[in-house]
Amino acid sequence: MIRLGLVGYGYWGPNIARNFNSAEECRVVRICDGREDARNRAQKAHPGVETISDVNALVTAPDIDAVAVVTPVSTHFELAKKALENGKHVFVEKPFTASSAQALELIELAERNHLKIMVDHTFLFTGAVRKIKQLVDDGVMGSIYYYDSTRVNLGLFQHDVNVIWDLAPHDISIMNYVIGEQPEAIVATGGNHFTEHEYVAYVTVYFSNNVIGHLNVNWLSPVKVRTTLLGGEKKMLVWNDLDADEKIKVYDKGVEILNPESVYDLLVSYRSGDMWAPKLEQTEALRLETQHFIDCIVNDEKPLNDGYAGYRVVSMLEAADRSLKKKGELVCLTTSV
Repeated sequence: MIRLGLVGYGYWGPNIARNFNSAEECRVVRICDGREDARNRAQKAHPGVETISDVNALVTAPDIDAVAVVTPVSTHFELAKKALENGKHVFVEKPFTASSAQALELIELAERNHLKIMVDHTFLFTGAVRKIKQLVDDGVMGSIYYYDSTRVNLGLFQHDVNVIWDLAPHDISIMNYVIGEQPEAIVATGGNHFTEHEYVAYVTVYFSNNVIGHLNVNWLSPVKVRTTLLGGEKKMLVWNDLDADEKIKVYDKGVEILNPESVYDLLVSYRSGDMWAPKLEQTEALRLETQHFIDCIVNDEKPLNDGYAGYRVVSMLEAADRSLKKKGELVCLTTSV
């Protein structure tokens, strides 16, 4: 039985607590939050779980095997480090850390102490992303040409990070997982007309296999949009995460270059066939993710979204920040991510 302590019972913490507590091999034994109202909510939802305000008491407690860190990103490093130093496996909300250097330090500490780190990239466990990955790996899409996602809505404005650090970790983690290739360079532009942090941004990622990825993230949109386009040699795909019935539609559409020898004689043949919507697994993604963390601890396996996956995302967020500050200058990813 894995005994888990949770730090942070705000917006996402209750979901983490509920899913870990519903697993047969895990019990949430302690929840920590500095706010009295949050502790009261936790106590009401989980009557048998102890609630405390002292975070050091939780991450050092000898009766806890694993710690879930569900707090602002600025606190992730210190909390996770203290937990690892005290022999706890760590589950960390996205983004993993505030810098790639912090991420590497935590990875090295976990490996040295033979402990597991898992970063909460929940979307990797959704039926939609799992199906997209399957279609790509099985060759149904053919060679991938581009990945284009839009994640926009009105709010919620964050006070400690810009919109890239808030929303893009979702899409970067999905894009890295689906494409499975090395990102080489990033370009980012954005705007912050009335806030300290950018509230709208456009990020372009260049991959080693000539795939181009583009992300549009925005806190100031009049409508909520969660749409991803994936263009392949054989098939094209639209993922609308707000569509309750047909989240994924696969189109037998594309182009064929009939005479690639000369740009002046370039001939393009357009293919337009059927559309189909594959059936998706309906199990709650967070339930699958928390169970995966438990299984990795029990069976001593490497998590799908381990510390290195978190490190790759943070490295790309840092590169996007550098490009933002230089008004869209190309930033090469010199480290292996």
